[in-house]
Amino acid sequence: MGGISHGRNEAAFIQGVCAIVSKGNWCTLWLPRVSDRFTTSNVHQILLQLSADTALSWNFFKWAQSIPHYHHSLPTNFTMVHLLTRSRRFQEARNLLQKFAFKGFLSSPTVLSALLSDHGDQDSNSQILSWLVFIYSRSNKTHDAIQILELMKSRGLRLDPHACSALLSALAKARLTATAWNVYDDILRMGVVANVHILNVMIHVCFKSGDTEKAEKLVSEMDGKVVRPDLFTYNTLISLYCKKGMHYEALAVQERMEKEGIHPDIVTYNSLIYGFCKDGRMREASRLFKEIKGAAPNQVTYTTLIDGYCRVNDLDEGLRLREEMEAKGMYPGVATYNAIIRKLCEEGKMRAVNDLLNEMDDRRVQPDNVTCNTLINAYCKRGNMDFAWKLRNKMLESGQVLDQFTYKALIHGFCKVQELDEAKEVLLDMLDAGFAPNYSTYSWLVDSYCSLNNVEAVLSIPDEIAHRGLSVDKSLYRALIRRLCKRGLVDFAQKAFNKMLEKGLLGDSLVYASLAYAYLSTGKRIAACEILNEMVKKQLIITAKIYKSLCASLANDSGILDLLWSHAIERGLIARNVYKLMQEAKLNSQNDTLNMSSPF
Repeated sequence: MGGISHGRNEAAFIQGVCAIVSKGNWCTLWLPRVSDRFTTSNVHQILLQLSADTALSWNFFKWAQSIPHYHHSLPTNFTMVHLLTRSRRFQEARNLLQKFAFKGFLSSPTVLSALLSDHGDQDSNSQILSWLVFIYSRSNKTHDAIQILELMKSRGLRLDPHACSALLSALAKARLTATAWNVYDDILRMGVVANVHILNVMIHVCFKSGDTEKAEKLVSEMDGKVVRPDLFTYNTLISLYCKKGMHYEALAVQERMEKEGIHPDIVTYNSLIYGFCKDGRMREASRLFKEIKGAAPNQVTYTTLIDGYCRVNDLDEGLRLREEMEAKGMYPGVATYNAIIRKLCEEGKMRAVNDLLNEMDDRRVQPDNVTCNTLINAYCKRGNMDFAWKLRNKMLESGQVLDQFTYKALIHGFCKVQELDEAKEVLLDMLDAGFAPNYSTYSWLVDSYCSLNNVEAVLSIPDEIAHRGLSVDKSLYRALIRRLCKRGLVDFAQKAFNKMLEKGLLGDSLVYASLAYAYLSTGKRIAACEILNEMVKKQLIITAKIYKSLCASLANDSGILDLLWSHAIERGLIARNVYKLMQEAKLNSQNDTLNMSSPF
C-alpha cells in the first residue's frame, strides 16, 4: 500500500496497482488518494503489465470504467480487445469493439496504424480489423470499411470471409457495383478463398448492375472450384434473367437447379412470374402460377399477377385474383392496392378509387408515396389542381417526403391548366429538394410559355433559379435550347446559348447539334455550318447516344435530320459506331417502303 499512496513516480504507482489487483484487494483502489491518480495513460500501462492474465486485465478494465472522473481512451479499449482476442474470448472482444468502433476516428489509417504499433500479433490484428470491416459494413459505412481493408492489404493481414461478404453486400445494397468488383479483386489477391457466400454476393452485385455475362462467369467459377451453387445462387440468377427479359435462360436455370436436387421455393416462382408479367406475357405467367409445386403462393405472388393483369388492361382478372387471394386468408398490402388504384385512375373511375381508399383506411393499410403519386398524377391529368395540391399537403402532413414523381406530376398539371407561376414555383421547390428535372419537365414549361406567346419568360428561368440561390447547370440550358430548337425558335435558342456561354458553361455535342438542326430547319444553312464548324474546332463528336436521342425527338422531320447527318459526316463529327446505326435505320426505312408498296 505504501508503494501506492507514497510512491514518487508513475512507474511505482503502476507496479503498486498491479500488485494490489493480483492480490484481489480492490477496496484499496477506491481510496481517494489512489483512485484520483488514474489516467488513460497509466491504466493502459497497467493493462499491459497484467496482460499475462487476461481475466485479471478484463476485471481491472471493467472496474476502471466505474471511476467517476475516468473514461477509457482508444488505446486502452483497443488493448483490451487485443487481450481478449488473443485469449480467444471472441464474443466479449467483439462486443467491446462494437461499443467504441464509431468513436475517435478509429477507421482513420493514421489512428489505426498508431494503435496497431503496440501489438505485433498478426492473427489478433487480422481478426480485430476483420470485425471492424464487418461492423462498418453492417452500418453502411462502406468508406470506413474500405479504408481498413486498404490498411490490412498494406500490412499483410488476412480478411475474414464473413467480413468480405458483409462489405460486398453493403456495396451491392448501395449500388456501388464497380467498387464491389474492385474490392472482390483485392480480397482474392489478399489470399481470401471465395466461398459460396462471397460468390453469391457477387452474383447479387451482377443483379444490381444487370450484368448477365459476369454472373454466368461467376457460376462457371463455382463449377470450376467445386463450390456448389445453392438456392440463393439460382434465385438471384433467375431474378437477373427475368429482369433482363431473358425468359428462356431463367427457365433453363430452374431446370438445372431441379436436376441438382434443389427445389424451387416461392421466391423462385415469384421471380419467374414477375419476369413474364413485366413483359405482358400473362398467359405464361398464369400457366406458371398454376404449375407451382412444393411452395405456396403468397401475397407477393398474387400482387405480381394482379399488377400484371392491370397493366395489360384486364382489370376484371386482377380483381378476381384479389378475391381469390383474400379467400385464402391473404389480405392485400399497399402494393396490391396501388396496382388496382393505378388502373382505376387510368380508366377515370375515381369513385371506385375512393372506395378502395376507404377500404385501406378501414383495414389500416397506410398509403405510401406510390399511392399518393398515382392519385396526384390522376387529378393533374384531369386538370383538378386544387385536389392534387390538397393531396400533396396531406402527404407532407402524414410525414411522407415528396419525390421527383410528385414534383413532375404537379409541374405537368399546372402547365396543363396554364398556371405557369405555380408550375415554376414547384420547379424551384423540386430543385431546392435536390432533384434534377429532366428534359420532359423543362419541355412542359417551354411549350406552355410558347403557347402564351411569352418566350421571354423561358429565357428568364435560369435567372430565377439563380435568384433563389440554387445552382444553374448545363443540363438546364441544354433542355431549354433543345426544346426551343424543336419548336423552330432558333433565335431564342441562340439567345439561351449565348447566356449559357456568358455564365462560363460550355456547350456540348447535343447543344451544338440541336442548334445546327434548328438553323437547317429554318433555311439558315450558313449559320448551321458555322455551328458545325465550331464543333470541329472544339473536337466534339456526335455519339450513338446523341444520335438516338435526336432521331427519337425529331423523328417527324427526317429530311432535315438526313441533311444534318450529311453535313456532320463531311466534317468527321460522327462517332464510328453511329455509322452502323445509320445503315440499320436506312435498311429499316427501305423495308417499310417495300411493305407499304406490296399488294400482299
